[in-house]
Amino acid sequence: MFGSIRIVMIVVMLGGLTGGAAYIYKLKADNEVLKANNAKLEDGIAEQKAVIEQQMKDFKAISAANDELRALNSTLKQEFEYLDKRFNKDGRDIGNLAVKKPEAIQRIITGGSKNAMRCVEIAMGSPLTDKEKTATKKSEINTECPSLANPAYKAYNNE
Repeated sequence: MFGSIRIVMIVVMLGGLTGGAAYIYKLKADNEVLKANNAKLEDGIAEQKAVIEQQMKDFKAISAANDELRALNSTLKQEFEYLDKRFNKDGRDIGNLAVKKPEAIQRIITGGSKNAMRCVEIAMGSPLTDKEKTATKKSEINTECPSLANPAYKAYNNE
């Protein structure tokens, strides 16, 4: 009887040891899986930080471009108001002037058209020429958009 109890106890102990060893191996395997998952998560976090940094750089670049466009738009609006005030005066009839002085009107319209086309080119990003950059006299400037085409030109109050 004591022999069978002893055998049962040894079998129970061996079963416990075997189960404990199996449990430890399972914990080690789970630990390896968790370490691999943690490494993947850390890589993902690093990638997300890089993406966020790039988005911040892009946002700053877009914001700077928007500021430039707002400044250009403001300049163009001022030019439009200047031209509107200049050409929409009371009592001015270009038809009568064209009948009386066709050559002069043709010369004025042709010159104004060339200047206006250059204004459009500059507004679309064309670089300024050296002549445009250094123009300081009224006879040298583009009269259609002087502040856009001739940054060195300072208009006087009586113009």
